[in-house]
Amino acid sequence: MKIELEREDDGRWIAEVPELPGMMAYGETRQEAIKRVQVLALRVVADKLEHGDSPAGLSDVFAVPA
Repeated sequence: MKIELEREDDGRWIAEVPELPGMMAYGETRQEAIKRVQVLALRVVADKLEHGDSPAGLSDVFAVPA
């Protein structure tokens, strides 16, 4: 999943995952924002799977032999 980053006027970083609408996280540093959005995105994907939804691009993550 692609992560987009932007630095706010107050110096904080915001990281966003466009494939998951509304998925964003702030951090005091670039790395902190990246880490937080990765953790949040994995939690959201796990929740979607648990409830029967299959997020786009997930087939690139897991390979199941035929």
